[in-house]
Amino acid sequence: MNVEWSSSVVERARLHAALGEPARLAVVDRLLLGDASPGEIGRELGLASNLLAHHVKLLDQAGVLERSRSEGDHRRTYLRLRPAALAGLTPAGGLLAPRVVFVCTHNSARSQLAAALWKRRSRVPAASAGTEPARRVHPLAVVAARGHGLSLSRARTAHVNSVLRPDDLVVAVCDNAHEQLADQAGGRLHWSVPDPVRAGTDAAFDRAFRDLAERVDRLAPAVHLDGGHDD
Repeated sequence: MNVEWSSSVVERARLHAALGEPARLAVVDRLLLGDASPGEIGRELGLASNLLAHHVKLLDQAGVLERSRSEGDHRRTYLRLRPAALAGLTPAGGLLAPRVVFVCTHNSARSQLAAALWKRRSRVPAASAGTEPARRVHPLAVVAARGHGLSLSRARTAHVNSVLRPDDLVVAVCDNAHEQLADQAGGRLHWSVPDPVRAGTDAAFDRAFRDLAERVDRLAPAVHLDGGHDD
């Protein structure tokens, strides 16, 4: 029988083939909740660089992930999932944390937006901080939040040293903060969200908001209060 498969079937088969190997599925599970450099993934999963490169190439060809250059250390590349490629795929288990703290460099835009989104999405408490906090929240971040039904009118900037607690789940929402924190925060995820302040446009802040909203929606169901209670 001569069957001509539709393009959607072919694409789905390619995706299933890409995920049908334990190491590649482990890479996807790692990236579902946050971005990471190839070196970070290799160390966490115990994969040699040449083997990891092979798996990343196949995932890239299947349209599962993409690469971005660090805005901090330009020698670094971060891997991130394409949100639409794995709709509905969530790794088993979850994370326990008494609080989630979103960190960026100046605590004036991305971390503030992420914390506001989190508070609307999850019962787990949230806060935000900066490694080099600005004097105030950026006006365009306030506008972007307001446009999506959130308020940053009472938000204030703060330094990580005055906010972080040892048992917080830290989410670095910019490359600089992720690289500056280094080993200061043990339980940490990384979201490589481009800095909207550099462009300084409403469109850039809206893109950052939508990027953060997608990531919050993926992470929130996987994070629970210590002891397994959400209220």
